[in-house]
Amino acid sequence: MKYKLAIFDFDGTLANSFPFILSILDSLADQYHIQRVNADDLRELRKLHTRQVIEHFNFPMWKLPIIGRNVNRQMSENIHEVQLFEGIDVVLKDLAELGIILVVVSSNSYENVVRVLGRETSSLFSHFECGSSIFGKKGRFKRVLRKFKIDPSEVISIGDEIRDLEASQKAKIPFGAVTWGYTDPDAFASLQPNHLFKSVNDIRAVLTGL
Repeated sequence: MKYKLAIFDFDGTLANSFPFILSILDSLADQYHIQRVNADDLRELRKLHTRQVIEHFNFPMWKLPIIGRNVNRQMSENIHEVQLFEGIDVVLKDLAELGIILVVVSSNSYENVVRVLGRETSSLFSHFECGSSIFGKKGRFKRVLRKFKIDPSEVISIGDEIRDLEASQKAKIPFGAVTWGYTDPDAFASLQPNHLFKSVNDIRAVLTGL
């Protein structure tokens, strides 16, 4: 197998949390005094890097950790509304049984991640790096590389946002973009990730060669 270790993003990659985020978006906008997002705006924003989205709203960077903690808290209070994408638990089990090391790197909290994954699926993961800053994944990726002492070429990062791809490139880790999360699939394809996953079964096929 080409990859010995797979680093998964959580929100939008393993868990379908975007509908929940949409449900609280207006209240967040009102609370932090930024303009509300309509459907047309959202379609265009999904094509942009997170930094471009922040610039679009002229939003101060120092508020991002505050909003992140708020979102994580609200998700914790409504965790039943967030589910894994269909079939992802089976794919993760197959990868683990083949000896691929599984890791989560996420800006979400550890508690939210393991509650959504459930006990059985959580046990498939060898390590969790949770609570990272919105632009802090590169450092978390490097920490994983040091912990497991695996060459970056044998590691794959899998995520749903352009910032995930950017962090992977900076850490010199191959990147697999999923098309069922936040970022517009065509926008992702134009950035030429190492792999473009159009279904959860594509992850199994690429990582196992089966």
